[in-house]
Amino acid sequence: MTKSQETQYESSGAPIRISGISKTYKELTVLDSVDLDIRGGEFLTLLGASGSGKSTLLNILAGFVKPSGGTIEVDGVDVSRLPPHKRGLGMVFQHYALFPHMSVAENVAYPLKRLGVPKAEIIRRVGEALDMVDLGRMANRKPTEISGGQQQRVALARAIVFRPRVLLMDEPLGALDKMLREQLQLEIRKLHKDIGITFVFVTHDQDEALTMSDRIALLKDGQIVQLGTPEELYNAPSCRYAAEFVGVSNIFQGSIKNSAFIDGQHAREFKLPLGHAKEGTGLMIRPEHMRVSPAGQITNTIHDQIGATVEDCIYLGSSRTVQARTDAGALLIARTEVPRSPDGIHAGAQIQMHWEAADARVLA
Repeated sequence: MTKSQETQYESSGAPIRISGISKTYKELTVLDSVDLDIRGGEFLTLLGASGSGKSTLLNILAGFVKPSGGTIEVDGVDVSRLPPHKRGLGMVFQHYALFPHMSVAENVAYPLKRLGVPKAEIIRRVGEALDMVDLGRMANRKPTEISGGQQQRVALARAIVFRPRVLLMDEPLGALDKMLREQLQLEIRKLHKDIGITFVFVTHDQDEALTMSDRIALLKDGQIVQLGTPEELYNAPSCRYAAEFVGVSNIFQGSIKNSAFIDGQHAREFKLPLGHAKEGTGLMIRPEHMRVSPAGQITNTIHDQIGATVEDCIYLGSSRTVQARTDAGALLIARTEVPRSPDGIHAGAQIQMHWEAADARVLA
């Protein structure tokens, strides 16, 4: 980014307050009185499965869907009843919505022409926006003459060219292949840091949310079940749904009794981590904290352990994933670094899976 671009985008994005937003279609409740404060300049992701309400919430924020109740404030101004074009928000859709008969530069210039910006100013700002997404050299090409990833960059340039203080993105990377998707995740994250405006991003991809976000709002059945940083959602999920949706988890079901966790399926007693919740119905151990040893080799008394039979051992380059099943039928997963993987771990092998109490989490 040039010095002039830094000056233009040095102000932070607008804060957003979502208060009591509900949406019902006949008897179906899509959003159930959602409250959410989005900080000015942050990258917030709305994460959830299909039907969780995340895209509906984004479209209500954009003004494309009318809420059944509640209000939305952008920078302290109630925009709940304003049409989309008067809210001053940028929007990037999943399918880009580029005009095929226009050049890249003409597509980016379109919102400025609608606003009546002088021609010389349009040329300057389009050039700056295309440079920010590294497409200045392709200004005269048509959308059909560039790749899918480049088309997505054009859509981003068009969304920021009129300098909104909020940018909304509805699964914009969903149509791209894995490698290109991962590349653009990092580019969008960098763009956010460069221009400093508020980003609200919708995805069902947990890895995408963890990679890009300052905070994540996890939705289920029209409600936010957890709001926090990527580290908070991954390391301290608030409930079983959060533990299973964000990352892979080994979860024992049971209850807390006498300062221990009683696993109902295996009739075993496991140690609890310090500062654990007073009540809980699940004990979670992430695969990277689950260790594996051949049966009979564990003597470390600080580890909890359980016997299992290896069903599969998957080589992933730098790591190896071990899937094993206990006698009670529970499938457990461990992920180990390849140089540290013990010998004798193969399909059919009898093993001990073990972990430290400090690495476990009680699910309230």
